[in-house]
Amino acid sequence: MLFRKLAVAGTLATTLVFAGCATVGQDFATHNVDQLEVGETTRSQVQEMFGEPWRTGLKDGKRTWTYGKYRWSAFDEAETTDLIITFNADGTVESYNYNSTE
Repeated sequence: MLFRKLAVAGTLATTLVFAGCATVGQDFATHNVDQLEVGETTRSQVQEMFGEPWRTGLKDGKRTWTYGKYRWSAFDEAETTDLIITFNADGTVESYNYNSTE
């Protein structure tokens, strides 16, 4: 895990030096965010709406999926968009956070 983080950081730093910008993550269907329903939308429905998550993890022992795209530039303002979904034990959405600079 540490090696992966260091590799990503090194790649990001190299890209910024040579290109002046870097993008991490993947595009996802932001127009589907308003279709998420707490306690109703299932993991399989989330996957149908947004595809495979960019990252997965745990928050207080509950599964989380993250969708995100982060673009940094030495010449322009950063553009970031992310969606973090936490699932209940039954596989339905417990909560979600959506943020964007757009």
